[in-house]
Amino acid sequence: MVLGETPLWDADRALLYWVDIPGKAVHRLDPATQVHTKWPMPSEPGCIALHANGGLIVPLRTSIAHLNTDTGALRHLLPAPYDVSILRFNDGRCDAAGRLWVGTIYEPKGQPRASLYCLERGQLRDVHHPVTTSNGVAFSNDGKTLYQSDTPAHRIMAYEFDVASGQIGASKVFHQFPDDRSAPDYGGRPDGAAVDSEGAYWCAMFEGGRLLRLSPAGEILSEIRLPVRCPTMMAFGGQDLRTLYVTTSRENRSAAEIEQYPLSGHTLSLRVDVPGRTEFKFTPWSEWRGTPAA
Repeated sequence: MVLGETPLWDADRALLYWVDIPGKAVHRLDPATQVHTKWPMPSEPGCIALHANGGLIVPLRTSIAHLNTDTGALRHLLPAPYDVSILRFNDGRCDAAGRLWVGTIYEPKGQPRASLYCLERGQLRDVHHPVTTSNGVAFSNDGKTLYQSDTPAHRIMAYEFDVASGQIGASKVFHQFPDDRSAPDYGGRPDGAAVDSEGAYWCAMFEGGRLLRLSPAGEILSEIRLPVRCPTMMAFGGQDLRTLYVTTSRENRSAAEIEQYPLSGHTLSLRVDVPGRTEFKFTPWSEWRGTPAA
């Protein structure tokens, strides 16, 4: 891929999905048979989520759509709520009630003009989290915390969260990383994330060549070095949810970097000690079982 993102494990069918954002495609791999499928998209897919009725929900630059992964049919559900010339959907994830939380990226950079949106009951609402690049959306195991990172700010935030109402409360800095990109020990900036079965927050450090595992208090517990410089996100998969799939980027990387790290742009896998969790599925509004926001 040019920029692989949002690896997603379908535990029911033992399949791995991910997207190539600038490549405008959704990918699927059956690890058992090594059969690979690719669906071209009409605009950049920012992320994907499992749909309760089958297939995937796909936030594209221009709309939110449903991809039928049996037929390849793409059905547009809602138009994008922003200026598509400067913004697009980016990282996202479903909560335990079946809502989709998806952030945006402000492509000119330099200003926090992106935000975080929630799709529920057929409507998109802006929850007004101003960021430049929204990433790292994840939920604590008890459902009481929503995590979100602003990648250029090198910062991960933690928000109080009520899953019954979908309301977000007070915020705090979960972890602030050093932001001097010229420093010889620069460790990268937080990109995509996942939470494991022990409640630890895993974060891909873009341009840092590593994955970090952080405690619920925001302390770094461990580090895994990778044979690429730009990991983007991870997902727990396999029968025991101990295979970690990691997407990576080769977008805007120098020829020298690609030569040094030839796996840039590939999807990688490794084994970990602590299993992850299965992903929640998006519930369409015709079958909504959550509690509407006040």
